[in-house]
Amino acid sequence: MVSLPVTDTEGQSRQRLWQLLSPTLPIGAYAFSGGLEAAVQAGWVRRLEDVDAWLRGQLRHNLSVTDIPLLARLHAAWQADDDARLRHLSRRLRACRETAELASEDRHLGQALARLLRDLELPSAAPWVDRPDASWATLFSLALVAWRIPLADGAEAYLWSWCENQTAAAIKLVPLGQTDGQRLLLGLAQPVMQAATDGLQLRDEAIGGSAPGVAIASSQHETQYSRLFRS
Repeated sequence: MVSLPVTDTEGQSRQRLWQLLSPTLPIGAYAFSGGLEAAVQAGWVRRLEDVDAWLRGQLRHNLSVTDIPLLARLHAAWQADDDARLRHLSRRLRACRETAELASEDRHLGQALARLLRDLELPSAAPWVDRPDASWATLFSLALVAWRIPLADGAEAYLWSWCENQTAAAIKLVPLGQTDGQRLLLGLAQPVMQAATDGLQLRDEAIGGSAPGVAIASSQHETQYSRLFRS
């Protein structure tokens, strides 16, 4: 059963969402680029406009049709205390990761968030610390339920966190200036909102997407000679 806080107010839920979004969250997200490093190395991503297109494409064709609808179903499974459903959905999400590095990234972040939530006195996270089918969305959805964060807000936060991590990687790799990074995030606000809205409305039979360019870049990154990131 998901352990809930003793007290709960709208303000506290909002603050927990900020905490979940914080770049200081100790999960090691800074170590991953999700294939972006290889895309930069290959010359596919050279400037601010290229990064913008890279992120918008993934929001539309991958995260909004895979991560967000599965996040919503994981959220419902936590609310129902349905462990079998949680396992199934988490494994389904992992099956959507098209390369070994992308699967490893998702597992690492999920297990890291499980450790953090366990240490923040959410015992429901403890079994996921060592489970190979742990995913970021699985543990993120647990935090939403336990801290009573509205699903719609959580879905946008999930996408925004991903965009921030990708932007931080792009600033180092392209490279971009800090102002360009903020300009990039400013322009992604509407696509993030749209991707969250679309993903939460998606029917079961429509779940699933593909980003072939990302998969190719990620595969190439596995044998890239010199690299800063783990994916």
